[in-house]
Amino acid sequence: MTSPGTAPAPPSKGGRWIQHWDPENETFWNETGEKVARRNLFFSVLSEHIGFSIWTLWSVLVLFMGPEYGLTPADKFMLTSMVTLVGAVVRVPYTFAVAIFGGRNWTIISAGLLLVPTVAAFTVMEPGTSFSTFLLVGLLAGIGGGNFASSMTNINAFFPLRKKGWALGLNAGGGNIGVPVIQLAALAIIGAGGGPRVLLGIYIPLILVAAVMAALFMDNLENVKNDTGAAKDAARDAHTWIMSFLYIGTFGSFIGYSFAFGQVLQNQFGRTPLEAAYVTFIGPLLGSLIRPLGGWMADKYGGAKISLWNYVGMGVATAVLIGASMEKSLALFTAAFVVLFVLSGLGNGSTFKMIPGIFQNKALAKGLEGEAAAAYGRRLSGASMGLIGAVGALGGVGINLAFRQSFLSYGSGTGAFVAFLAFYAVCFVVTWAVYLRRTAPRVPVTTATSEAKPQLSYAKV
Repeated sequence: MTSPGTAPAPPSKGGRWIQHWDPENETFWNETGEKVARRNLFFSVLSEHIGFSIWTLWSVLVLFMGPEYGLTPADKFMLTSMVTLVGAVVRVPYTFAVAIFGGRNWTIISAGLLLVPTVAAFTVMEPGTSFSTFLLVGLLAGIGGGNFASSMTNINAFFPLRKKGWALGLNAGGGNIGVPVIQLAALAIIGAGGGPRVLLGIYIPLILVAAVMAALFMDNLENVKNDTGAAKDAARDAHTWIMSFLYIGTFGSFIGYSFAFGQVLQNQFGRTPLEAAYVTFIGPLLGSLIRPLGGWMADKYGGAKISLWNYVGMGVATAVLIGASMEKSLALFTAAFVVLFVLSGLGNGSTFKMIPGIFQNKALAKGLEGEAAAAYGRRLSGASMGLIGAVGALGGVGINLAFRQSFLSYGSGTGAFVAFLAFYAVCFVVTWAVYLRRTAPRVPVTTATSEAKPQLSYAKV
């Protein structure tokens, strides 16, 4: 057994099972842990990145699908909504798959599974295919959304609390950037006169590369056990659902707008597929790149404070979008939409950083200290991340359905933006009331049956 303050030998390059993992021990972290954690982070990002690309594949494919495909704008919004829905739902089982199979092993499996929707889309992508077939194949692409949940749960276990905001932000940001990358690839293909099958053909070998790299360079953590009790405890905790609601406002916005931006430009401003593709990647790209900064700022200043003011910014950007939509100003509309993407990415980093901090605070409120407190925090934050990520992604479903209804009812996205503005206002109020209001009770929010614990502030989560 390893004595305190010493670092065990690093795992073999084969990346099987690491028996001892104590990132909160600074000696262990400096001598062994950081190098191993960063290696796993890098290859986790690679797999998650491709997963995001496959998940959002249909946001690109619908731009290719002209009148010869026989799909209405409402059909396309319905298609992207259902793809988003599957991606949200599968995040729950993907979260717990890490503990069952191991982080390395599940990354190999989940990367390999991406071949199914990619090959299926390659097979059916041609005029004359029925909408129901496109819908069924599109649903398969939703499994790419699950990679985020398993990747975040895995990386959460590798890093110490003081580094989680940066690590989770980088992991998620590297994954999120899969959205603009596939949009950029589509832009290059459209510009070169290619078609959807060329785009799909590029991603098939990339999926194989991600699976092989995970097998060669990633590790499993022995101390991440399948714990159904953690899942139940996380589901019972009010903070899981409060953070799920707040994450709808950030990640739900990011993924929903990523699917819808190009279609809104086409339907509201008459942009061609090429004209839409020239700008649709900019927002997701900047939103992805800034997510690690949101995590870093949350580490330094507190996730709740960053999230609070971020919702203010999102509200202002949405108000500008409403005005630009009503005035039919394409330049202002595009600029405001890009700003909204950037703020959603920043908020993704800050809200997700709040999760481990909240459960660490709850551990301290229970009287736990040191590794016991860290283990409690990892246990519940890891379990809650899948639920929070799944509910947050459902926001993307709501955004696409809201746009669909707004175009059916008003012929533009203005009605949807009004609803989004109201939602961001509610997110602001909830963040302030639960995590920042000085007169609020300082006992952690929990179930009604729990006993009151020592007073504790959440101001710095």
